[in-house]
Amino acid sequence: MMIPIRCFSCGRPIGHHWEEFKARVAKGEDRKAVMDELGVEKYCCRSMFMGQVDLVDVSGEFKKF
Repeated sequence: MMIPIRCFSCGRPIGHHWEEFKARVAKGEDRKAVMDELGVEKYCCRSMFMGQVDLVDVSGEFKKF
């Protein structure tokens, strides 16, 4: 659904970078360059960004009972 507020491995706060990262990558910027500029340097934190899949649209299609 949403990116976690903190990295699972090191505990560093990363959630506040997600919206800017997503917007800049959608404009066509390189993911590596965007993460470098945002200060996301550790491999564990970078993997959180690279592995994130937005499932809000998919889960919104289902009805609640």
